[in-house]
Amino acid sequence: MRVIVDVASYRDGRREEVPDLAAALAQCRVESTQAGPLPPQDVAPDEPAPPFLWLGLVDPTAEEFSDVAQTLHLHRLAVEDAVTGHQRPKIERYGETVFVVLKVLEYFDDTSTVETGEVMLFVGRRFVVTVRRGDSTVLRQVRHEVDSGARPLRRGPKGVLHAVMEHVVAGYTTIDSELEQDVEEVEEQVFSPSRSSDAQRIYSLKREVLEVRRGAFPLVAPLKRLVEDDGADERDEPDGVHHIDDQARLVLRDVLDNLVRTVEHVETYDRLLTDILNAHLAQVSVRQNDDMRKISAWAAIAAVPTLIAGVYGMNFQHMPELSWRFGYPACVLAMVAICVGLYRVFKRSGWL
Repeated sequence: MRVIVDVASYRDGRREEVPDLAAALAQCRVESTQAGPLPPQDVAPDEPAPPFLWLGLVDPTAEEFSDVAQTLHLHRLAVEDAVTGHQRPKIERYGETVFVVLKVLEYFDDTSTVETGEVMLFVGRRFVVTVRRGDSTVLRQVRHEVDSGARPLRRGPKGVLHAVMEHVVAGYTTIDSELEQDVEEVEEQVFSPSRSSDAQRIYSLKREVLEVRRGAFPLVAPLKRLVEDDGADERDEPDGVHHIDDQARLVLRDVLDNLVRTVEHVETYDRLLTDILNAHLAQVSVRQNDDMRKISAWAAIAAVPTLIAGVYGMNFQHMPELSWRFGYPACVLAMVAICVGLYRVFKRSGWL
């Protein structure tokens, strides 16, 4: 299958290559069936980690994913979501398999844009199937940490899930810091004395904030349920992930805290950007009014000499001071005096 980017078996926390994928999937299914009821706690530190298979896929079609789904008895609704993509972040339980959808966000500093990817996980007793959509490197990073021994998987498949969630939320935290800087820069620019057209940048930044909110906010409720689940009966929590030990709970609680803080910050950015946009539009309106007042003032000043020159240009014989020697200089002087007077009046009133 060309969509498979990596497949390995992990026993005692060590990677083992898989020569025959079909046999490995069948063995995984047999081990899951014969494993018996889930233990009340995860593997103890002095016990070997449970063996499991980790299969990674990228943008699979329904036909390409069908063999894996049938062998591992994955639920058709979860498989349909994984194949279709563009799902809302969620954590759902289908029998003994947990299906998780995560939005992976990546920030590009040169363009100040946020790109969205998608990671979906099928977590069973003895297997993890990850489906990636987009160019996200989260799964590659987690697998590298596992293979290098930097992150021992004492919890088996659930350890992979926890590690991926931790990396995804860490990405949210990084983007949170970048967005904070962008919002501060926009705020300073809008309220600076220089004139600039910031509406497009503000709107683009609001779209990026909305993209982060769409990825982070829906994950809060299922992650909170995952952290607060105390191993209750499945009938009470049909979509909960049971049997989380205290150490994993502490890690996930820290992840939840970071996620909630990021969501709160993003909502604050959205409201602040709305206020900044309104302030920018108000400034544009005020500046337009100032420009119109200046134009009107200069038009009034220019109308005086135009009016006087127009009257004396009608070639009547009996015009005031028409035959006077100093008539022309007096007329020009009168125009200048009136214009200066109007200028001082407009200047005093703030129109100029």
